[in-house]
Amino acid sequence: MAGNIITIIGGKGGVGKSQVAANLAFAYAAEIRAKTLLLDFDQKACGDQNIITGLKSKKNLKELAEFSGAIDPRSIQLFTTDHKNGVSFIGMPTEPIAANQINEEGLGKALKAMTNLYPVIIIDGGSDLTPLTLKALEFSTLIFIVASPDLLAVNQCKRMYTDLITMLFPKDMVQILVNLAVNGHPVSPDVIGKQIGKPVFHAIPRDEANCIAALSRSIPVMVGGKGPFSAGITDCVRKLIQKNVLKTLEKIAKPQDPAASALAANSGVPVDEKKAKDMWTDLKSRIHKALVEEMDLKKQDENDPKAKIILREQTKKMVVELLGKEDIKNILPTRDDMNKIVKEILDEALGLGPLEDLLSDKSISEIMVVGPKKIYYEQKGKVRKSEVTFTNDRQVMNVIERIVAPIGRRIDEKTPYVDARLADGSRVHAIIPPCAIDGCVITIRKFPDKRLDYKDLIKFGAITEEMADFMRISVEAHRNIVVSGGTGSGKTTLINMLGGFIQSNERIITCEDSAELNFPQDHVVRLETRPPSLEGDGEIDIRCLVKQTLRMRPDRIVVGECRGGETLDMLQAMNTGHDGSMTTVHSNTPRDAVSRLETLVNYSGAGLPQKTIKEMIASAVHMIIQQSRLDDGSRKCLYITEIGGMQGEVVTLQDIFTFKQEGMGKDGKIIGKFMASGFIPKFIEKLEQKGYKVPRGLFVNK
Repeated sequence: MAGNIITIIGGKGGVGKSQVAANLAFAYAAEIRAKTLLLDFDQKACGDQNIITGLKSKKNLKELAEFSGAIDPRSIQLFTTDHKNGVSFIGMPTEPIAANQINEEGLGKALKAMTNLYPVIIIDGGSDLTPLTLKALEFSTLIFIVASPDLLAVNQCKRMYTDLITMLFPKDMVQILVNLAVNGHPVSPDVIGKQIGKPVFHAIPRDEANCIAALSRSIPVMVGGKGPFSAGITDCVRKLIQKNVLKTLEKIAKPQDPAASALAANSGVPVDEKKAKDMWTDLKSRIHKALVEEMDLKKQDENDPKAKIILREQTKKMVVELLGKEDIKNILPTRDDMNKIVKEILDEALGLGPLEDLLSDKSISEIMVVGPKKIYYEQKGKVRKSEVTFTNDRQVMNVIERIVAPIGRRIDEKTPYVDARLADGSRVHAIIPPCAIDGCVITIRKFPDKRLDYKDLIKFGAITEEMADFMRISVEAHRNIVVSGGTGSGKTTLINMLGGFIQSNERIITCEDSAELNFPQDHVVRLETRPPSLEGDGEIDIRCLVKQTLRMRPDRIVVGECRGGETLDMLQAMNTGHDGSMTTVHSNTPRDAVSRLETLVNYSGAGLPQKTIKEMIASAVHMIIQQSRLDDGSRKCLYITEIGGMQGEVVTLQDIFTFKQEGMGKDGKIIGKFMASGFIPKFIEKLEQKGYKVPRGLFVNK
């Protein structure tokens, strides 16, 4: 059976916290007649426990944290010094610099292992909630805050107690010990309890004579003889044992499965999972409603990170207070449950609710919400259903409004759809009832933290090194490129990569519905469309932006996607001195891309003959790169195709690189290879005439 950890902390120095911790270990060893372990986690007073106990451990906590072997009865002997009275001791490094370099994660692993070796571990946690102390508290069953009959000490004790409760340590887990208690003192244990807001667990009498004498001899008071202090410590330990305090606290201090713990009262009644979820949802709704009444959550500066952190801390404190007024023992029996519900409430109140965790997961590329109860996400090319859900339709609507408001967009019954973006650049599309029948729909295409370059795409198997080299040559040679592909095929990623090949001395202007392109060059002008106002005017579409770019001295024009009349303006720009421009279209093959461009030009209303449109496309567009998402979820460049001109009524196409699928592996991955057709693009010869050296080996299969 695993042992228990008791951590002793003080609101301020001078309350005798270290002496209480040391003697508590010796009292426990005497009462349970078993070895206890004393650990010194006080980084400010490093070495004090060596004086109090008269012990010096063979190795210190820093060395224990760095130990890579297994912690067992044999290996622990390398670190501990054993006292004849049944206490083993591991101290803090005596040098403050070394004390501050302790790896808390490594020490946490050691703590977890040591609970299997000792029935009770006492930790001197210091007077500050340092990362090291918090790591000790994370594994603790019981936390004692030591106060003294001094108003300043009581005030600091109250501050520390409040901080721990805000950190979601259960109230029963945190107990108050009064040291240096004096009968008849105006600051009595009762007064201290009222001041802190928690009854004092035990009071230890002042006993200066015995405590000073023990310190001068470097022995614990419990070993030095009887006296009021040692009697008080012994009574405290007996009280803990007789009332089964540690066994009771184990149930709330140690994590359990949240699904199994909800409603799992001590009566042993089987868990009704649906009822548990309903009670969980009802509790969240009550707290959220009360939170809105108590705080103005809209008073936050979206652009000030510090203000956001302060607001979140203030809101968290209020949520914990509101939960404290509820009867939550059956709904939230463990600290993990408490942590989970507080996080969910904070995410709903200040963030994007259940989407926050999905957004923070780097492996998830797309999030799709269909009403409040269905959330899907794409991970490693596969679509999965999430276990988390929204509470109701109103919550989904709140999230949409929170996304669109900072960028000046709107969504309502009159305009029930919107394109927007998150602060990190992720693209968002939302559509609401009456158009969306099953509730609000949100689609988020996540923006990667790191801009993918050609090396990443080669590593992922999306292109080969030869293809990347050819694309670089094409961009540097000012070829007009159309990236073609379906939804989610990787068109934006590919055009971002192509944009990275543009020379840094060129002026680039991008036009998008929702800004996604992220080029590494310094001289980039980014333009974004604007929806109409409430009165229905003021709309600025892509076509308008493309026209504006022609007056802005562009070297390159990059349109995020051509989906309407702007295609005509884009082709005209490509034909009138803006070589090296790029755009994307939705289509399945290079031939389909040409047909799609023809159709989109007709949207302009210019009434041009089909042959004229084809001639314009053949003259303006030099290359089509076909990007596709395959059945196994992988994204690959299937074609790099050159447009050769017109032959009769047909635009001629010549594949330069293709991907040939050969089968499917046992792991569900598509097997295939990239192949060069052997055709040398026409512009390569022109480049060579200008003095450029292009390796012909790019166009040969190896």
